[in-house]
Amino acid sequence: MSNESRPVRAATVSRKTNETDIQVTLTLDSDPTSASQDISVSTGIGFLDHDSAIALGTAFKQALGEVRGIRRYGTGFAPLDEALSRAVVDISSRPFCVTDLNLKREKIGDLSTEMIPHLLHSFAMAAGITMHVDVLRGENDHHRAESAFKALALALRQAVERTGGTEVPSTKGVL
Repeated sequence: MSNESRPVRAATVSRKTNETDIQVTLTLDSDPTSASQDISVSTGIGFLDHDSAIALGTAFKQALGEVRGIRRYGTGFAPLDEALSRAVVDISSRPFCVTDLNLKREKIGDLSTEMIPHLLHSFAMAAGITMHVDVLRGENDHHRAESAFKALALALRQAVERTGGTEVPSTKGVL
């Protein structure tokens, strides 16, 4: 089955707590020729909070569905001016997260920098993936954080890329 004839992988997740009311719609198979994206985020802390990451990770896992016919592993490197980050992911159904961002400041704008590794961990756990995100160099914490997220996006894009087959990407036959 060609990639064009496969259904689009998408999910919508709602998460309501006493503190938040979140709805996430995620599509893994966007049209590469389309220049438009619909992104609307309002968390009260810039682009970030814990419950958003859980909802986004859950949507990612649901959109992916059964792990068949994908690359499974992904690596991304992203520079932003003087900063350079690397992200490596495994769509493994074994959630784990290691981050080494070396952020020096307490805050980036109004965002507490300790929330960034927490967000990444929450996403990995909810998505059911193994994820390593490292900032390799950089002086500006804003650049370091942004390059880390961009590297992660590139790694995730590569990992979910369809191979054209239907096999489970594991010698065990199951993930």
